[in-house]
Amino acid sequence: MAGALTRVLKEVRSDVEAARVRDPAARDVSFLGILSSWGGVQALLAHRIAHRFHRRGARLAPRVIVYGTRALTGIEIHPGAKIGNGFFIDHGSGVVIGETAEIGDGVTIYQGVTLGGTGDQRGKRHPTVGDFVTIGSGAKLLGPIRVEDGAKIGANTVVVTDVPASATVVGNPGHIVRVDGHKPSGPDTDWIHLPDPVQDAIKQLSERLTEIERRLEAVDGEAAEAEVRELRPKRGPSTAGG
Repeated sequence: MAGALTRVLKEVRSDVEAARVRDPAARDVSFLGILSSWGGVQALLAHRIAHRFHRRGARLAPRVIVYGTRALTGIEIHPGAKIGNGFFIDHGSGVVIGETAEIGDGVTIYQGVTLGGTGDQRGKRHPTVGDFVTIGSGAKLLGPIRVEDGAKIGANTVVVTDVPASATVVGNPGHIVRVDGHKPSGPDTDWIHLPDPVQDAIKQLSERLTEIERRLEAVDGEAAEAEVRELRPKRGPSTAGG
């Protein structure tokens, strides 16, 4: 029992340090300050304890801990979920992590994220998330998919297929893209300027229509009536988590 408590305390110290490094609001806050007022850290502490009870075959205690944690923080983590070190939940309200979910080290997720299952099958039915993955607010990862190391999931993205390492996924359903042709790095990815493959396809179609109209004008000697406006990148504040 003493060994299990020591491991839990070590994991909690790692979680608190992750909050201090990745959340600008926590950088000047003490260990106890973060532990007492950061809901994501509190939910992880409760999960570490509930997970130990779950592994020992306890039935009631883990469920009571999960219920109390959900009521206190708005975060629901099944005691059977496996979570690595340095996990950080920013804000956290509405986060749901299913029973067979597996999360690696150094992962960051934002509010409203779901690591959920599909259907009513038994066995492995929730996502496996690799190391140093970042998942934007409102994203839904469904089914026994794999998200490999260093991947980035954009806000409100719905992911139902595997994601390769260092890729960025946006949209519903999720599309695998790259950020400016480079591999994304770090938990503070520029969520505002993520590429949108659907918008890119529409832009290419618009350019082709404009060229066709120019050719028709040259053939007929009359200006085309329709006007195709050039698409411009969306500007403004990001609605992603942070």
